[in-house]
Amino acid sequence: MSTTTQTPAPAPGTTDEEAFLARLLEFRGLEATPTRYAQDAVNQAMIRHFVEAMGDENPIYVDEQAARDTGREGVVAPPPMLSTWLMVGYKAHMAAAAGAAPDTPMARLLAILAEAGYVGVVATNDEHEYVRELRLGDEIKMTTVIEDISPRKTTGLGTGHFITTLRTYTDQHDEVVARQRFRILRFDPSGAKPAAPAPAPAAADPALRHKPFILRDNAFWFEAAAQRRLVIQACTDCGTLRHPPGPVCPSCHSFAWHEVEASGRGTVHSYVVSHHPKAPGYDYPLTVVLVDLEEGTRLVADFAGDAGEVEIGLPVQVDWVDYDEHLTLPRFRAATSVSESTEQETN
Repeated sequence: MSTTTQTPAPAPGTTDEEAFLARLLEFRGLEATPTRYAQDAVNQAMIRHFVEAMGDENPIYVDEQAARDTGREGVVAPPPMLSTWLMVGYKAHMAAAAGAAPDTPMARLLAILAEAGYVGVVATNDEHEYVRELRLGDEIKMTTVIEDISPRKTTGLGTGHFITTLRTYTDQHDEVVARQRFRILRFDPSGAKPAAPAPAPAAADPALRHKPFILRDNAFWFEAAAQRRLVIQACTDCGTLRHPPGPVCPSCHSFAWHEVEASGRGTVHSYVVSHHPKAPGYDYPLTVVLVDLEEGTRLVADFAGDAGEVEIGLPVQVDWVDYDEHLTLPRFRAATSVSESTEQETN
């Protein structure tokens, strides 16, 4: 059954921003989504898959006797596996994208923010409290409450509101086994600071794309990109090239490094054509390539061309796109297309 949130008239003297926040705060304390139940009880097969994928060799997760030797009743599940018991599949996300998602308080809250231009999203905090370890046979369920919505904040990504939810995990006896406080930022990726809600842009404007996090360790790379130079970080002591940039050489652990200019040529090692979910600022289908650069490192970037053109082993050449006056990033085209366009520009 669909319900409608009633918004009272703002008090005299209330600013548009205060009125908008008051509207958001009406969702505080509501159950964000229906209770979610794990499709399977905690079981050894899923635990084994998880620890093998993660490379976790602690025997208490797979060996009954080893677990008992530590004083436990038997095998337990790794704590970081908590949310995997309740994950939903791709079908559920596709239903949501098609408008078949349930009308929930969280969906309505996010719709209000989207209408106001806060269409970007990034997770910022994920705090876990484990009350007890999960044992084989436990049947888990999760309730999620909207704990808080912040006033409008200005961040490096843009202005927006932080939404904090509290997820409580309980077992078949309704006893709490864990709590998770999860916080996201819904922000306006255009960098605008609207005083009142405004419609979200409909066009796929590249300026709306999520901006990368520029830190002390990778600032040199983005500065080079702004000059349309593709560079690779190299260890000064052993010569090992590395990307993404980092403070320490993974081979010899040296902190000394310098940059090497790349030719910009390479071949497609792998690629993906993304149709969903549709984030603002991107044209779909979105083709992303993993490129083997001539110098020996790999780089992930957009493919500037038709999705049907890309294939594994395709020779490519770096191209550049200015997302705004402060951000230029590399993308790749088929090498023949680049040479043809370069020749046309020369002529």
